[in-house]
Amino acid sequence: MEVRHLDKKYDNGFHADKDISFTLPSGLLVGLIGPNGCGKTTMMRCINKMHQPTGGDILIDGESVLPKTPAEVARLVSNVPAEMTASFGLTVFETVMLGRYPYLQNMWWETEEDESMVEETLRKFGILHLQDRPLNMLSSGERQRVLIAKAYVQNPRLMLVDEPTSHLDMKYKLDVMEYLRAMVKQDMTILVAEHDISLMARYCDRCIIMKKGEIVAMGDPKKVITEELIRDVYEVEASVGTDKDGEIYVLPKRFVGEYHL
Repeated sequence: MEVRHLDKKYDNGFHADKDISFTLPSGLLVGLIGPNGCGKTTMMRCINKMHQPTGGDILIDGESVLPKTPAEVARLVSNVPAEMTASFGLTVFETVMLGRYPYLQNMWWETEEDESMVEETLRKFGILHLQDRPLNMLSSGERQRVLIAKAYVQNPRLMLVDEPTSHLDMKYKLDVMEYLRAMVKQDMTILVAEHDISLMARYCDRCIIMKKGEIVAMGDPKKVITEELIRDVYEVEASVGTDKDGEIYVLPKRFVGEYHL
C-alpha cells in the first residue's frame, strides 16, 4: 500500500489528516498509534473509501482505490471495526459469509466454494463450534475473532483493524494479536489502530505514530517508541524499557500537559 499526500478536511473546517505519505510492503503487521482525535480512524476510513479524501491518493498494488467501486475496494481492503453494534440476529456462519459478498455472482446465492471457505476459516479461527450461535450471544473475545474471520474470507491485500483489543481481557488480547501475526504470513498487510502501545511494540513489525493529523514517527517499534516520543505525543511522562526477553513495555506515570476544567 502507498499513501500519497493524503488530506482530509471536514465540512466544519476540522483538518483531520494533513498531507500524510507512507509506503507499506506486503507481509507486515503495522501498528497505528496516537491519542484520541489524532486522525487514525479518519485515515483508515479514507483508505477503504468510507470517507472521500480532500486530497491525495491511496494505492494498493500500484492502483488507486479512489475510482474503484465499493465491491472492487472490498476485494482489496477488508475492515475489522472495534465492535459490531448491530448484528441483525445473524449467526456466526452468516456473519462470516458476509465477507464473501464482494465475490458473489448472484445477489443472494453463495457457492459451495464460498461455504467451504467459510467453514474452513471458522475451523482455523477456532469458532466452528459456534457457527449456529447468534453473534450477540458471544463473548467479546469470540465476537472479535468472528469479525476478523469475516475480514479474512474477503482475501484482502490489506486489512484495517480498529482497536481490536479495547474490550478484551489479557488472554483474548494476546489471542487476537497472535491471529493477526499469523495472518500477515499469508502475504497481506495488516494495519492495526490500537491504544495499547506495549502490545503494538511486542507484535508489530512497524509502528506509525500520529499526532494532530500528522505522522511524527514511523519505523521499528524498538527504535521509535521512546520516553521522549510518549511525552511529546501523549503529554504523559512514562517509563519505556525492555523485559528479560527484549520486549518493550511502556509504563505511564503522570500527565504533564495542562488541565482544562
